[in-house]
Amino acid sequence: MLTYANLQKGTLFILDGDPYEVLESQFLRMQQRKPVMQAKIKNLASGKITSRSFHQNEIFKEANIEKRPMCFIFAHRGQFTFSSPEKPGQRISLNENAVGENGKFLKTNMDVELLVFGEKIIGLVMPIKADYVVKNAPPSERSNTAQGGTKEIVLENDLPVQAPFFINEGDTVRINTQSGEYVERVEKA
Repeated sequence: MLTYANLQKGTLFILDGDPYEVLESQFLRMQQRKPVMQAKIKNLASGKITSRSFHQNEIFKEANIEKRPMCFIFAHRGQFTFSSPEKPGQRISLNENAVGENGKFLKTNMDVELLVFGEKIIGLVMPIKADYVVKNAPPSERSNTAQGGTKEIVLENDLPVQAPFFINEGDTVRINTQSGEYVERVEKA
């Protein structure tokens, strides 16, 4: 069992039957009042982030979230299909709501982890950085390249991203899947 003092960043706990993760927490003690733990928490089932104060008398169960390694195969009509690396014939399909914003960064044969709470799949963990081949990039402009400007390129999974002028079609670039930003060029075409 967890008390309000255990609710530190990264702690997983159950509140009202749903799994939550503590994103930020701060211990507050105001004059002539009982101490509280002010926390920003994320509902892992819905993705909703809220702020809440926890008091001394509250106790929580620790949430057991299982991470299952999976490999993304394909997406079709809002359904994302994954297979197990140990048993390639074992497939799981998730809808757009379960995959969320991560869906736009998925590409064939990408390794991911599914978050499982009880028997329900509640989310998807992507690698923080992933490499993509540039499918379309406008030609570089001669002017103002010294200022480090950017242009919009299109990746192999049809995702538009801002990248430096020197990126060309066929290059392999690394993208941060949490922010959606260009990180570096991995390989020149």
